[in-house]
Amino acid sequence: MGTFKNPGVYIEEKNAFPSSVVQVPSAVPAFIGYTAKRPTNQAKRITSFSEFNQHFGGPAPYLFRLQGRGDEEQVPAAKETVANEAIGEINGYSLSIVGPANRLYAAMKLFYQNGGGTCYIVSVGGYGEGEPIQAASLMAGLQALEQAPEPTLVLVPDAVSLDTAEAFYSLCRKVIAHCGQMGNRMAILDVYQGYKALQNPEGGKSVVDRFREEIGSESLSYAAAYYPWLETTIVNESDLSFQNLTDDSLARLVEMISGELSLIDHPENESKSEALRKERILSLVKQLPNYTSVAVNSWDDNPDTSGKLSPADLHRTLLAMSQAYKALMGFLQKYLNQLPPAAAMAGLYSLVDSTSGVWKAPANLSLNSVIAPSVPISSEEQEYLNTPLDGKAVNAIRSFVGEGVLVWGARTLDGNSSDWRYIPVRRTAMVLEQSMRLAVKAYTFEPNQPATWITVKSMLENYLTQQWKMGALAGASPAEAFSVRVGVGETMTAEDVLNGTMRVRALVAVSRPAEFIEITFEQAMQKA
Repeated sequence: MGTFKNPGVYIEEKNAFPSSVVQVPSAVPAFIGYTAKRPTNQAKRITSFSEFNQHFGGPAPYLFRLQGRGDEEQVPAAKETVANEAIGEINGYSLSIVGPANRLYAAMKLFYQNGGGTCYIVSVGGYGEGEPIQAASLMAGLQALEQAPEPTLVLVPDAVSLDTAEAFYSLCRKVIAHCGQMGNRMAILDVYQGYKALQNPEGGKSVVDRFREEIGSESLSYAAAYYPWLETTIVNESDLSFQNLTDDSLARLVEMISGELSLIDHPENESKSEALRKERILSLVKQLPNYTSVAVNSWDDNPDTSGKLSPADLHRTLLAMSQAYKALMGFLQKYLNQLPPAAAMAGLYSLVDSTSGVWKAPANLSLNSVIAPSVPISSEEQEYLNTPLDGKAVNAIRSFVGEGVLVWGARTLDGNSSDWRYIPVRRTAMVLEQSMRLAVKAYTFEPNQPATWITVKSMLENYLTQQWKMGALAGASPAEAFSVRVGVGETMTAEDVLNGTMRVRALVAVSRPAEFIEITFEQAMQKA
């Protein structure tokens, strides 16, 4: 208090408690990809799926081409400059998707349906630009995240739609390097073409083998990978119609449905009602080529002035009357619902952190909006995924009878490291590090003397005691769970003090998951 010059009563307030450590958020994912609306190439914070729709728009207008034998050599329409990717065959006709398979919108739905909350979105492009997904664009989004300190997870759902595996893994290596450089976030990775079986029937390398070879060896503790892809219910039957077919595919659709009717054509046994039904279907089907250049999912329940059925009515009628059309829509729905699992895992990370804590392993948990894994995995196959010789563990998602689809792994890609083998250990350490770093930052330029050291030590000890009480740290007492050291002779030399360096050392025993539980069972002799 200053010098008193005026008689009276003076009050001086003193802080009775030391400064406290405020814990940083632990599960704030950042998603990079393409959206309907393209804002500036910056990270945008959102808190709900409706907010995502508001700022970034709806799903991509998926277009498919239906071709018969001999149609493959035909040149696509001029407006479709992107090469087609074959996705299968149905009733003798081949199906391919036109343009890139943008997956960010579906990934966001999967994220929020599995417990997601606050996240960041980096939009790197729009749907209507007529170009395939570019690794360079996704990399630009990654650079934008360098200016956003809050995200703790990084996901790139559109990466699996890159043209080549080389481009995908090159991007993955850069994502991992970004997380290692930032030090406060982890990457959740998918396996390229993770819908394929673990064992390659052609005798070549499996998709998991390729993943391990191409993912690199740097900063692997800052990344986790999951396999296989998931069969989901994100895309509903009502989200698709003949409007998702290209204009030149409508004639092939007419052929397909007409062929279906000819297969059940038995005039001698055909009732009058059946003949009328077939005639009705044919009259409807012949209208399809008149619906060219209709915007995808532009549902209009009102017929036009010519009396033609609205697109919605025609779609519903064909679904009810034609098995071939229904099978085609089911095929498209199944293809679009086959999604990589990283977004669902980001939702589970958020759910676990909010209900239990960052130290709880995001495993042995069921996935919402998921029917089954794309590839069934046996216990023997999981041994190969979980404990490979190179340590690059890939966490399995498995289906168990009576339990549903469960996440059955909690390892980072640095599985041979005793320090950073487990996801909750790495994430807990990141939270502790960043929380303490921001708290101690307030003492920069304070006198480097015992009074400051005691204050800093007390502040960190109080914070770590709270973490121990909540279960983040292991030990029967705080002394067994952690220790904080600071001072000359303990962490610093006189030369450090002279150079203005204050060194604080914190040792923590982070809780680890019980990954393997062994029960020893033996019989004892009967006692009288």
